Amino acid sequence: MSTSVQTPRRCIAVLRLPKNNTPLYISCARAIVKAMATSSWFPSPRPALATVESAVEALTTAQAATHMGGQAQTAIRNDKRRDLQVLLDQLRSYVQSVADANAENAASIIESAGMYVKGARGRGRAGFRLKDGRVSGEVDVFVDQAANRASYEWEYRLDGSDAWIARPSTTKASTTIPGLPHGVRVWVRYRTVVKSVTSDWSQPLSILVM
Repeated sequence: MSTSVQTPRRCIAVLRLPKNNTPLYISCARAIVKAMATSSWFPSPRPALATVESAVEALTTAQAATHMGGQAQTAIRNDKRRDLQVLLDQLRSYVQSVADANAENAASIIESAGMYVKGARGRGRAGFRLKDGRVSGEVDVFVDQAANRASYEWEYRLDGSDAWIARPSTTKASTTIPGLPHGVRVWVRYRTVVKSVTSDWSQPLSILVM
């Protein structure tokens, strides 16, 4: 009897950048550059990250100039944003090529670039997952229920920091982390307490704060 090998679903990388908030757009672009610079999956990004960084700074300068008003400054800002969008789209294509070449790790590769997997409701698999909250700067965290009368302890840290910050424990298998800075990657972990027995901390998951 022959058996068939099931081809894994292709993970598609998407940017999910804000449309009408240029300062947040800049923060998200910077987070992508930083994430890719620290990931071992991307030894030779195309375009070079230095090129993207220059475009981010050009947009930052143009955005600041719009505060003085005037259609000319706004038009320049919009041009700089389009220039950066082209480069980010090229980076997305590069990340997609790396993910396609490593299908078993595709989702984690895409997420390590500060990007998102198309169609995913939140970061992580069933059992432990993160998703954008109802308002900007919030992250919702969900885990599977450990047992009746279990409690859950939560910690998070911001990218670039080694310090874990505790959140209030809950009796629900979920929590919300508010007041996070836009465009920064946050890492979250949890542990359970069942009948006075405390589990080890979970492996952390991360999400880019929108």
